[in-house]
Amino acid sequence: MSGPRPTPLLSVSGLTKRLPGADRPVTVLDNINLRIDAGETVALTGESGSGKSTLLHVIAGLEPADDGHIRLDGQDLAALDDTGRAALRRDRIGIVFQQFNLIPSLTVAQNVVFQARLAGRNKASWTAALIDRLGLAEHAAKYPEDLSGGQQQRVAIGRALAPRPALLLADEPTGNLDEATGDAVLDLMLELVSETGAALLMVTHSQRLAGRLSRILHLSHGRIAG
Repeated sequence: MSGPRPTPLLSVSGLTKRLPGADRPVTVLDNINLRIDAGETVALTGESGSGKSTLLHVIAGLEPADDGHIRLDGQDLAALDDTGRAALRRDRIGIVFQQFNLIPSLTVAQNVVFQARLAGRNKASWTAALIDRLGLAEHAAKYPEDLSGGQQQRVAIGRALAPRPALLLADEPTGNLDEATGDAVLDLMLELVSETGAALLMVTHSQRLAGRLSRILHLSHGRIAG
């Protein structure tokens, strides 16, 4: 007989998000419920405009929810003010954006350690190993403008994982890359997530890539199936 299921790392219950519409508010997330356990990798699929990115932004505390609760390690985001949500993102959440969002005035190495320094967890040995694993050692002193798209995305992944977050949120992390480069980037991201013990929630339009994660959720008409 199995024991009780462990407390999830991420728990979302009754989450609703509305956006302004021409005549009335439009419900883009409708009573969303999901849970992600520590170390789990989850793909979030859905049609363009279905609210996938909005869901990631709300989970990260970048946008407010209208109803419902989001708990990360038992901490309810609704109970936090802006400063508290920013601290939670800094300390517990890594975010990989589709557009990379690197800081152009910082070198590759400086971009990678940026988030870890903000979190007060910049461990030089881990950062050096991470840059090496990302295949960026020979590019460490370069600036983002000198890198290919795949290299820039590797820097973005390194920056998100450098503080060893509990939860990694990735929004179409291979969307701007060709298939071979995208596969290599996902390979590396899954390896590093496994090594750090982070949970991963990844938005993707690719069923092929989604199938490589441990579970697939599908968002349609503001609701989740899967």
